[in-house]
Amino acid sequence: MANKTLKQLREELLANPGVRAAYEEQAREFAIARAIIAARTGAGLSQAELAARMETSQPFVARLEGGRTLPSLRTLLKVAEATGTVPEFRLKPKQGRRRTAA
Repeated sequence: MANKTLKQLREELLANPGVRAAYEEQAREFAIARAIIAARTGAGLSQAELAARMETSQPFVARLEGGRTLPSLRTLLKVAEATGTVPEFRLKPKQGRRRTAA
């Protein structure tokens, strides 16, 4: 049996509709985690330093960055304040959906 690349394995797994649905559901949560990591590293902070500025614990920051904890809006605002960033939130139509006039 030949070894598969990570890309090949991902494509094979995502061919299953159930796996694809679960992956897409988690993709949104991991996008938030990536944004938190980018803000922290962009500010030159360790997880412990970010936690101190947020008045929370390093394990909590690790859970946020690992996608295991979905942050509240208040937590996202604390991350922004602690990292010197400006939060930007938006809601956009899903791909393939048309907007309707109000």
